[in-house]
Amino acid sequence: MTLNLKALQDDVLRISDIYAAEHGIDRSGDWALLKLQEELGELTAEHLRISGRARGQADAQAQADEAADVLGMLLIYCDGAGIDLEQAMQRKWLRWLEEKT
Repeated sequence: MTLNLKALQDDVLRISDIYAAEHGIDRSGDWALLKLQEELGELTAEHLRISGRARGQADAQAQADEAADVLGMLLIYCDGAGIDLEQAMQRKWLRWLEEKT
């Protein structure tokens, strides 16, 4: 399966709309950035458990789930901020591959 970033973003946005409607979440203002930070904190906590630097049971699946939450929230943030993430990745990262070939 090839992952299309824009298609993934569209799906994540639809899921976020459903979740927010079901739970009465106000996603205005800086909500997406704050949620992104929250999810990064949860990923950090799992990383610390896995690396033996925090209490609790190490759980690789929980770590992967938190990484997915970070990506999902980044996609939501970028949509709200008007950032074309595919274009930004091409300009900032992928151009290095083009320059080396």
